[in-house]
Amino acid sequence: MLQRLKRVARRILYGQPRNNPADATVFDEETESSLKYLNEPRLDTEAESLIKRQVNHLEFNSSYLVIDGQAYFENYPEKDPERIIKSLILVSDQQGEIEIPLVNQASPIAKFPAAGYRGTINFSTISDGKPLIPGTYEVKLQLKQYLTKGWLIRRTTIGQIANATGDLNYTTKMTSYSAKSNKSYSLIFRYNLAAQALNVTSYQLSQINPLDNEFSSDEGMDTAAMRAIKRRALKLWYHWYCLQPIRKKQISFVSDSRVSISGNFEFIYQELKRRNTDFKISFYLKPSIKAKKSWKEVRTLAKALATSRYVILDDFYPLVYPLHIRENADLIQVWHAVGAFKTFGYSRLGMPGGPKLQSLNHRNYTKALVSSHNIADKYAEGFGIGDDKIAPLGIPRTDVFFDEPKKKAIRERLEEELPFIKGKKVILFAPTFRGNGQQSAYYPFEMLNFKEIYEALHEDYVFLLKIHPFVQNKPTLPYEYSDFYYDVSDYREINDLLLVADQLITDYSSVCFEYALLKRPMVFFAPDLADYMQSRSFYFDYFDFIPGTLAENTHDLIAQLEKPTLNQAKIDGFVNFFFDDLDGQASARFVDALENHFGEDDVDETEATDGPLVGEDGKVIPTWGKKAPK
Repeated sequence: MLQRLKRVARRILYGQPRNNPADATVFDEETESSLKYLNEPRLDTEAESLIKRQVNHLEFNSSYLVIDGQAYFENYPEKDPERIIKSLILVSDQQGEIEIPLVNQASPIAKFPAAGYRGTINFSTISDGKPLIPGTYEVKLQLKQYLTKGWLIRRTTIGQIANATGDLNYTTKMTSYSAKSNKSYSLIFRYNLAAQALNVTSYQLSQINPLDNEFSSDEGMDTAAMRAIKRRALKLWYHWYCLQPIRKKQISFVSDSRVSISGNFEFIYQELKRRNTDFKISFYLKPSIKAKKSWKEVRTLAKALATSRYVILDDFYPLVYPLHIRENADLIQVWHAVGAFKTFGYSRLGMPGGPKLQSLNHRNYTKALVSSHNIADKYAEGFGIGDDKIAPLGIPRTDVFFDEPKKKAIRERLEEELPFIKGKKVILFAPTFRGNGQQSAYYPFEMLNFKEIYEALHEDYVFLLKIHPFVQNKPTLPYEYSDFYYDVSDYREINDLLLVADQLITDYSSVCFEYALLKRPMVFFAPDLADYMQSRSFYFDYFDFIPGTLAENTHDLIAQLEKPTLNQAKIDGFVNFFFDDLDGQASARFVDALENHFGEDDVDETEATDGPLVGEDGKVIPTWGKKAPK
């Protein structure tokens, strides 16, 4: 230890710099005691190294804290921002320390041009992506400045807040969602004017296991155990009904995410009706995977899955994945989303929330519909099926964007149903969810400063919120903003809302594909892009891919909404890549394929033949030599 102290002393005496700030001593101005590295000598304990500081702006927005100001060592002017590092340090006796880097910015003080700083801290994600660990923390301001004799490091309180005339208090809530634990926290900030000090306290309010909700007495929901029993029963009944012949003219539309004939189902059904086809059509619809199915419904569904020539899905449907699809029958996925943006299905193997390699999900589709041959390989990979099973015929529900009379009728209907949009420019906010799945889905509304958006735009605009149905938390909107913000999340068909939107705000959602067909401005609001990339990747480079502008904070978002821009060349290239056909005939092509059996031979294995069965070589095959029905 003595030899180490001698080496350090020689470095100081001869002016040898330290390349790592961690080699220096950290002091707290109020106690003048070392906080760490107690075995190192002090660089400077004179009053001349005291910090001068002031907070110009301190703002709370839900769990976000925004701060800017200036801080500097009074007798050490610095022009080079690389030689001075500023941070906020959260200090807790129980939880230790959390360091939050601040960004250097120019200061109006002529002698100290590198004195300014700013920072934005989200306490909902500060502890490894989770809310601040419960406890009380002192918020310290730390300065590190490189001098000729090494790094000078000191800490103090945040200082005087400009225009503050008394103590400040602010309280908000934070939430954390996972598949097994949903937690709620209270977050309290306290600023003491006399001490010029800021403290923050986090404490847990509640913890709920989302799986517990499955065992409620709600008559509309099946328990997890009951759903498992009914899955086994459906499989047994399915095998029984496979002994019956396939009904060559039977189409069954099956979904556990809708109760009305909407989306792709609606456009396909309307085209079938328009043609007066002789298909027999049935719908088996439920609002969610957990919705209760009676025993009669389970048996009826099993028969439909076993005997229908075509079974058409539009979403994830776990009941069907363990089943072996019969020869000369088709299980067709017409997927509710368009294009290929964020990775899904087996493209996410090994990622948080991704499927297991042995999973059966999606793998038994005999056909899957996509909008363009350019993304056929992405869907084949995501669904775990062969490229030959991908049908780039277009997405039926996008036909509306090419039907001017229908578009006009929808806009007129929405103006009656949503009268607040009349005479206003409409902004539609339609982001995707965060989390690994339905049980952990949430949206970090704290990223938006609703007050700033309202003050900037409320005179000319209305702001519609269409939140993903998986999202469990809801935005907290003050009543004084009720003439501007409108939650339309319960409106089922988002394409209708796109038709009345003058601008779209999204992030990583596939809604951008449909909206691109309207050739209108889009803003991609993605303050958490780095975190999202870490947990969920994209099929294309995000920055090159997005057909609109990128906003990383509320200030940028407002500026881009006030002055919308449209890169016509980029959006044209985007549309041409993700849509093979821009003719509004996707529904017709799909029904053509149904009528023509997707160009494949469709031999009814159960039909009797009038004469002897002849093989490819021309020889008669005896009845006992026929292949058994599968």
